[in-house]
Amino acid sequence: MSNNKRSMFLNVALLLCLFLIISSVESRKLGNGNGKPQCDTVYGIKPANQCTGIMEAFDLSEDEFFAINPNLNCNAIFVGQWICIDGSA
Repeated sequence: MSNNKRSMFLNVALLLCLFLIISSVESRKLGNGNGKPQCDTVYGIKPANQCTGIMEAFDLSEDEFFAINPNLNCNAIFVGQWICIDGSA
């Protein structure tokens, strides 16, 4: 196979892989019916945000908040981090 054909084949293969990765990520939700939380709406942490203020702003109880954010450490949240504000546990 000539270098041009090989290069064209590799470019098409890479493009196809990229398309498959993007489409699978876009269609995936956090919950999958295996008892794991499903997130329907996310919120990006802003400067000075704290978990308690976010719970109050979105009318979430502490139990609801941590059920949809099971691995969240409120002492280590950072600006730009995405957290779930609506979903099901």
